[in-house]
Amino acid sequence: MDKANNTDILPLELKDVNFEVGGMRLIKDMTLTLNAGSSTIILGPNGAGKSLLLRICHGLITPNSGSILWRGPSRNEAGIYQAMVFQRPVMLRRSVAANLHFGLKSRGTPKAERDRIIDDMLQITGLTRLARSPARALSTGEQQRLAIARAWSLKPEVLFLDEPTANLDPAATHAIEETIASIKQSGTKIIMSTHDLGQAKRLADNVLFLYRGRLLENAVAADFFNRPKNDLAQAFLKGELLWWNRKELKTPAELKHRDVLKK
Repeated sequence: MDKANNTDILPLELKDVNFEVGGMRLIKDMTLTLNAGSSTIILGPNGAGKSLLLRICHGLITPNSGSILWRGPSRNEAGIYQAMVFQRPVMLRRSVAANLHFGLKSRGTPKAERDRIIDDMLQITGLTRLARSPARALSTGEQQRLAIARAWSLKPEVLFLDEPTANLDPAATHAIEETIASIKQSGTKIIMSTHDLGQAKRLADNVLFLYRGRLLENAVAADFFNRPKNDLAQAFLKGELLWWNRKELKTPAELKHRDVLKK
């Protein structure tokens, strides 16, 4: 399915973005540019700020300071041209097809076009045989495929995915990765977080590596996986455990970055 709009809301620019809760900064001085035409994978250990960054970019969370700038439309208008799928999607109390129909109708898509798009989405995601099944009765993997189909049916220019294959078996993960590849091929920008290094290698064009709310590396995927510049990124790729508390730094790599990380 081809992307229908030509709004060109990308690039997305974040400048000195900070977000804090209870006096603790969870996103710190985030400055980056997300361009069209490539898939961006966000990596980092638990608590790095991956999901928070996605929500801030999508507009669900307002940062305490800094700016988020889409090309062309205002931030609110840009929301029409981007979508997000969460790790645990919410299914409406209706059939699989009706879940797709609801979003398209809400967007004002003509009925004849709605029916065609729903058929396409069901076929591409392998859910045609389940079209009349209750969405909440689907398996976790099937629900995630439906959530992605529901978002993609709106033809977004940007699709944010928050660990869409977490806790799924290899077969379900493969099916979703194939769908993501199709979405990218259609022209939609993928911005996705994952904890799975193998998946990141399969899907990434660019990698953002986060740790404790900071962007420590922003690199082309091949460079990141073969020659990471940051010590903590090197440790992460080696499978070393990166964890911390507010009083103590835990790894040799962290000690090298003590001055940066404590800010």
